[in-house]
Amino acid sequence: MEQYTGAFFWGFLIVYGVVMYIFSPKARSVGSFFRGESVDGAKVSPFLLTTSIFISWIFAKSVTNAANLGASYGIVGGVAYATYWLCIPIAGFVIFRLRRKFGATGLVQFLTSNYGIAASLAFCIAILIRLFNEVWSNTAVVGGYYGDSGSTPFILAASIFTLFTLIYSVRGGLRGSIVTDIIQALVFTVATLWVIMTILPKHGIVELANTGKWALNGGVDLLLVAILQLVSYPFHDPVLTDRGFISEEKTMFKSFIISGILGFLAILIFSFIGIYGTLEGIAAKGNIPAELAKTMGFGSMFLMTAVMIAAAGSTLDSTFSSLSKLVGYDIPSMANKTITNTSIKVGIISMILFAVFGNLPMIVGTDILKATTISGTMVIGLAPVFLLHGVVKPTKLGFHISFWLGIGLGVAYAFNAKFFPDFIAIGYGKYAMLLGINLYGLILCTLGYILPGLACKCGK
Repeated sequence: MEQYTGAFFWGFLIVYGVVMYIFSPKARSVGSFFRGESVDGAKVSPFLLTTSIFISWIFAKSVTNAANLGASYGIVGGVAYATYWLCIPIAGFVIFRLRRKFGATGLVQFLTSNYGIAASLAFCIAILIRLFNEVWSNTAVVGGYYGDSGSTPFILAASIFTLFTLIYSVRGGLRGSIVTDIIQALVFTVATLWVIMTILPKHGIVELANTGKWALNGGVDLLLVAILQLVSYPFHDPVLTDRGFISEEKTMFKSFIISGILGFLAILIFSFIGIYGTLEGIAAKGNIPAELAKTMGFGSMFLMTAVMIAAAGSTLDSTFSSLSKLVGYDIPSMANKTITNTSIKVGIISMILFAVFGNLPMIVGTDILKATTISGTMVIGLAPVFLLHGVVKPTKLGFHISFWLGIGLGVAYAFNAKFFPDFIAIGYGKYAMLLGINLYGLILCTLGYILPGLACKCGK
């Protein structure tokens, strides 16, 4: 029986790849491949845009992290992680302002026009780090449903999943990513309903909401980290920001608001899996959704595997399309190069390279939560750049002080948190040092951005 079950799961992985390829339209033009336009050049519809933003930001690692944090901190952990999704409406507002008031057509273009090519290149580096993290952190989650981390089934499943996603991403570019998001969102919605119907009858909302403790060492420190990163985190993720420039401004803003709220609720609901597991006495082994599904039989395990593949697929194909746009469209545009169909080929080559090298951390094994908390710290310097542009005089020096200070703090924390003195930590929880670094770091980055602008104004 076990071998038939295994064959079924491997078969589903293959069927998933075939279905996505069939439904992914072939992008034949620069507008379709890089900007998500239809065959006749029409912009993305409000429904497609909202659905795409919503499911593209429901990463497989996000569902896993939400459940794991729910198991560790109760409802506090779920709220803390779901709070990251509230940065989507913030990003929508900022992009709306940049487009309406400053004529921005993309974040890279905006930085080039206002802060110079060096600023744009620095920003592109941050984007590449983000996209690199998105590859391994999502394929690792899929692999976890086929074997233990580092095992042959684990690596094989993650590699097959990557290959199938790469194939249809090469075919459809951003347009293909947006269209296939509909199917992936449908699968995820079914799984969300399953979570509600499975958990709520046994443990109601009141019981789930009363789990955990609202204290710094009970997960509130992570909640505060998320709140601080709301103003910077979205801007280094082209999976989100690219979608801010492919439709009419008001349509975009509404889509960002709706998808942000839906994302918050969806992630909070999936944290119930971890809370439920704790209440049922199920041991946490780093992947609560998989551990819980195993105890509930074949159907539950299959459904959880399906939702993880769909969630990871929606993120990974968006990662590939954003990467191709960055390399094939944005960077050449900085140098005033003409964008042609050759640019599409350059984008495709970048996809292939990232599919290979982006999976190396997955093979050696890395904590997937670090892909969120550490990268979020590295880009706190983007907050004043995008939020305060036009409030004070924008200067190249102000950009670089703010940006590189954030990068330095994030890298230092990633390599050795003990590098920072103990007095920086806020509280005594697991994320005390991370909270302190983000709070004081955001203050320093903001001052680093504002002061050169004020100095220039005073100099006049």
